[in-house]
Amino acid sequence: MTGPRAKTCATCGRVIAAHAVYYRFSLVLEGEQDILDPSDDLSGNSSEALAELVRRLDEGSADPSELEAQVHWERSGVVCSECRSVAMRLLRTATEDSGPH
Repeated sequence: MTGPRAKTCATCGRVIAAHAVYYRFSLVLEGEQDILDPSDDLSGNSSEALAELVRRLDEGSADPSELEAQVHWERSGVVCSECRSVAMRLLRTATEDSGPH
């Protein structure tokens, strides 16, 4: 019988010893946009605005997989203690001056 296997940190690539603490994560980024701006909705007719949007998407040259990549991204894995600390700092509620992105 073999014990737990060592894991690799998804961020830094460091091998996490089988007996060491590691942290599982699952991250989903989903893009959203309020595309039906009331000021642009063809004199208050949102159904016409939606039809116009669909027409522009149909006529566009964008590859559907590229559009998908712009609005949905998922990743899961494990991270080591050091990378967890960095992620926690980055994802903590922003202060008034969070600086540039």
